[in-house]
Amino acid sequence: MTTLLILLGLFALLLLRVPVGFALGGLGLLLLMLGGFSPLMAPQGLLGTVDNFVLLAVPLFLLMSNVLLKGGVGKDLFAAVQAWVGHLPGGLAIATVISCGIFAAISGSSVATAATIGTVAIPEMSQRGYPRPFVLGLLAAGGTLGILIPPSIPMIVYAFVTEESVLHLFLAGIGPGLLLMALFIGFSMIYAWASPSCQVSPKADWDERLRTGLRALPALALAGVIIWGIYWGAFTPTEAAAIGFAVSLNITGPLLRTLTWATFREAVVQSMVTTVTILLIVAGAKVFGRAISLYRIPQDISFFIAQNFSEAWMFILAVALVLIIMGLFLEALSMMLIMVPVLAPSLDHLHIDPIWFGVFFVIMIECALITPPVGLNLYVIQAVGKASMQEVARGVWPFLTMLLLTVLLIYLIPDIAMYIPFKL
Repeated sequence: MTTLLILLGLFALLLLRVPVGFALGGLGLLLLMLGGFSPLMAPQGLLGTVDNFVLLAVPLFLLMSNVLLKGGVGKDLFAAVQAWVGHLPGGLAIATVISCGIFAAISGSSVATAATIGTVAIPEMSQRGYPRPFVLGLLAAGGTLGILIPPSIPMIVYAFVTEESVLHLFLAGIGPGLLLMALFIGFSMIYAWASPSCQVSPKADWDERLRTGLRALPALALAGVIIWGIYWGAFTPTEAAAIGFAVSLNITGPLLRTLTWATFREAVVQSMVTTVTILLIVAGAKVFGRAISLYRIPQDISFFIAQNFSEAWMFILAVALVLIIMGLFLEALSMMLIMVPVLAPSLDHLHIDPIWFGVFFVIMIECALITPPVGLNLYVIQAVGKASMQEVARGVWPFLTMLLLTVLLIYLIPDIAMYIPFKL
């Protein structure tokens, strides 16, 4: 009964539009006081959240992605990829997906990926006769690759909450990320082949390929350095974020000369605002998590699951359904910080690997990014493409289906996620 009342209280606060961080933190503090526990646990939880080496990667990756965004790197990436694949059936759509994947491997941000590539790809694809709902849906879904392909900000937060390895989570996201890109590309080629309005771009000559490739090469090298350095242990994910930020400044500043002091200031301010938002939510979730642990709610839920879900697939299916419903009302990071502390104690009993579960969870919250009414990527693409929400929402359903198909495939073949971090 206590668990139900706490959950109802939390959802009531969220429905009253109380900011998620304040709703979690305020309710957690109230629970501590009502339970007779020391309210000093709240500021201790806040300090413990902010003073954390792992979470330091969040503002650094955000700074890097915003510097690249303001420096026009997305335009160079798209032009380079288009020069190589634009002449194929659905070539512009293929270029869009690949560009999203590459920028995701640099930025770790879904919103930055959708905004950066969308700014360039939407006008280009529209001019070539691609139906607008398809274009908008592809960009909204392509942006979700930013939180699956490493580096990934939600994976950093998941690692912080569960005390798992950020490196293993990053590596586990590579296989499903490539699978999802392949599904998006395959669907786009079939769609373009079946749609008479989609025009094929003229084949680029070798001079254009060389010119665009050289301009995009620094950004590609940055993505390679980040992934290589993390994989081989040359530096930690947090150090990779710092190196990436420094390199992005050199790419967009002295090398490409596309970053001005004004745009750099905008990048810093936007990164600061997003960082404060994320850390407030994480800190509030930390206080709430400590409170519900003292009330033994995770233990009670774990016991309930053990009594009612004898098979892992039943548990995974139930969690997927809950996340789909929650995704209609909550944004991705809030879902993770509310659900993971409660569900994590049950994984060991059901023999579910927490690294695999992290990848599964990230794919499911990708769905939340493109489901109305609060799907963040929908609003980003709506603003970039100057479209109606109905247009964007109508275009994302095939890609939402492919996200759920990816979940099914990694359940049936766990090595899609687990092979690189543990067997390669």
